[in-house]
Amino acid sequence: MQLLRKLGFPISLIYALVVYLRNYLYDVGIFSSESFRTKTICVGNLSVGGTGKTPMIEFFIANVKAQSKIAVLSRGYGRKSKGYVLAKPGIGVGELGDEPYQIHKKFPNAFVAVDADRRNGISILEKTIGPNIILLDDAFQHRKVRCGQYVLLTSYSNLYVDDWYLPSGNLRDSKREAKRANIIVVTKCPPNLSGSEQQGILKKLNPATSQKVIFSFLDYEKSLKGNLGEMDLAELRNRKVTLVTGIANPKPLVSFLSGQGIPFEHLAYPDHHFFSEKEIALFNSRDLVLTTEKDYVRLEGKVENLYYIGVRHKFMNGGKEVLLNLLSDDPTTP
Repeated sequence: MQLLRKLGFPISLIYALVVYLRNYLYDVGIFSSESFRTKTICVGNLSVGGTGKTPMIEFFIANVKAQSKIAVLSRGYGRKSKGYVLAKPGIGVGELGDEPYQIHKKFPNAFVAVDADRRNGISILEKTIGPNIILLDDAFQHRKVRCGQYVLLTSYSNLYVDDWYLPSGNLRDSKREAKRANIIVVTKCPPNLSGSEQQGILKKLNPATSQKVIFSFLDYEKSLKGNLGEMDLAELRNRKVTLVTGIANPKPLVSFLSGQGIPFEHLAYPDHHFFSEKEIALFNSRDLVLTTEKDYVRLEGKVENLYYIGVRHKFMNGGKEVLLNLLSDDPTTP
């Protein structure tokens, strides 16, 4: 893989040039960006996957005022449907994509829609739903829409400032575009990240005076949920466990389970992987299958003795309050 990435360096230079020109044309107004009357919060990153966007969207939904109408608009990666689709009772994961479907199941009172054309999706939501807040999932690079607030995620183990463009690296947008973020969240940090380490990261990111940088770590639930009910995480120490992941970066989960003294085999697949009948038969031959919540919605009803482990962001040094301020009626400038 590393050799292929090195061989792809000339392609990454061309990609970088295309990205630069595209952003320049937006910056000078040749390409237009549209603003909307509804409060919009964009949650995204500059790289390909693995920064914790879905748990961040779920954080905002869980903390919105009870009387507010909140909508989530996503592209719906990997879905079989086309155009604008609004989640409704009985809809399947194939029509929404795994992450929007997960959000829809967990938060049935939120309006979850998918549309690759974000302008069109927002327009339909405003006309048909009239939400107070629209969360744009994975839309940092979609400059056809000008959002009210931008939350940029970057992983502790692979900061965007240390990365390079596809295919040699994981960047799909320019590092310079971080200047559009109101809040930068360094995700998947060690829970005991020291103040001096935080200062070192701040120095590398070099944020503008108007930008806030906060730090978070992943907090895994100790109660597993599955098709046979619930199970305490500690019970896995006495079971034959097969961990199945189809996410961009399973390393934090693998590290967490190992730290809990749980022996397991790990079957790792690419992000948004479509599990074949042969793979599902393999999973059914195992004693107990543990997976992520995102993978669970694609395996539910197909694999016996299947459980998932939930995860959420936990924020350091008052970072939670900084993010909650975005949900207020008149948020102050972060």
